[in-house]
Amino acid sequence: MAGDKPNIVYILADDMGYGDVSYLNSESKIRTEHLDRLGHSGMVFTDAHASSAVCTPSRYSILTGRYNWRSTLKQGVTFGYSRPVIEDGRLTVASLLKSQGYATACVGKWHLGMDWPANGDDEADVDFSRPIQNGPVTRGFDYFYGISASLDMPPYVYIENDRATAVPDRETEDRGMAFWRKGPTAPDFRHEEALPKLTEKAISFIRQNRDNPFFLYFPLPAPHTPILPLPEFKGKSKTNDYGDFCLQVDWTVGQIMEALRACGIEENTLFIFAADNGCSPRADFTHLAALGHHPSYHFRGHKADIYEGGHRIPLLVRWPARIVPESTCDQVVCLCDLMATCAHILGVELPDNTTEDSVSNLPVWLGESVPSPLREATVHHSIDGSFSIRKGHWKLELCPGSGGWSYPKVGEEPDGTPPIQLYDLNADISERANVQDQHPEIVSELRDLLTAYVKNGRSTPGAPQPNTGPLHWPQLNWLVEREGGLVQK
Repeated sequence: MAGDKPNIVYILADDMGYGDVSYLNSESKIRTEHLDRLGHSGMVFTDAHASSAVCTPSRYSILTGRYNWRSTLKQGVTFGYSRPVIEDGRLTVASLLKSQGYATACVGKWHLGMDWPANGDDEADVDFSRPIQNGPVTRGFDYFYGISASLDMPPYVYIENDRATAVPDRETEDRGMAFWRKGPTAPDFRHEEALPKLTEKAISFIRQNRDNPFFLYFPLPAPHTPILPLPEFKGKSKTNDYGDFCLQVDWTVGQIMEALRACGIEENTLFIFAADNGCSPRADFTHLAALGHHPSYHFRGHKADIYEGGHRIPLLVRWPARIVPESTCDQVVCLCDLMATCAHILGVELPDNTTEDSVSNLPVWLGESVPSPLREATVHHSIDGSFSIRKGHWKLELCPGSGGWSYPKVGEEPDGTPPIQLYDLNADISERANVQDQHPEIVSELRDLLTAYVKNGRSTPGAPQPNTGPLHWPQLNWLVEREGGLVQK
């Protein structure tokens, strides 16, 4: 295997908070031994972010290097029968690496849409015996094994490449949002078996491709609902089922690490662990807090929110051949940086119509002196489509509340609440002192920068690019679409 082509393993946890990893949170009641070992042997990031506070948009950004709100997905998430979000022909991390001789696989939760073969006009009336169109194997992956969306979203079937592995033979009853929704279920599908089965498939791919460079994208269905730890993990965390499920995620990480060691390829394997957004309230924050555990650490908010708890996530990177163990990076980075970083590693020059929001993290991975921030600024997005922009220690949030599920939700803001929020994260990491009225020049600077990012179709150097879908962001009410593109009112 060529030394300049490391294997790449990317594990993405689903709804796991920054504070759930004990290496990042010394007061965590969930002791993640394998993730801690990963942290000790590589680099941990203290200021890493998903591009969005919910699942689908974060995944779009990871694989394309482009903010999700530039796509047709302007808010919310997709579901099990949703149409594809990644545009046909768009370069992905997988198609980039495939072009460089990598074997590429996605094992796990896709959640980026696909075209199911419908029997009629009803998208949920599916012929499960026919091939699926525009799924992962058309977006750069040689192999796919997994589920179409979250583990609580039907249809409950495993997909291998472009076909369901079995035709549903029963309807699983709705067990409530804490568990799963009603839907068609295949005879080989049991919710509680999903994580171990997917882990086996991931390990099998590693073993089969040990002699050639490979990219394994392993988006887990956990610890997202349904929160179903296996019996051997029940009670292990001494918190609740969510804590136990986090330990099963940790076990999965350990299994992948062991597979790499057993195959003799860990030295030149780039191993990345991250989460797609913050922890969900389904974890039962009240119960966990009573035990002294806080999934969002000391950050405000959680999954879905524009606040830090919505999008600041755990990010641990190990590459024994290149990254110094026990390293810590305080740079602001974003999960959409994967594409530019991979291109940098391989010495590939990317065209202007790709990776519009991706910045290489390789210099900090290698411990090089970086005289200025890697990213000029970073844009965040909440479930309702609210925006924020972070530059240095300033964070401007273009909504009066959380933009998500924590207080204040839309319409719950107290009378007199300013329509925007500005926080100095150096002085106020918990985002409690809104200083927008004290620093109008910072508000103007950040709003103008966000406007330029939107209008140019990119936040990185290069030729302007078009955004996809309607140029419609109600949250950016000073921008309107007219002939020729976006203009300011």
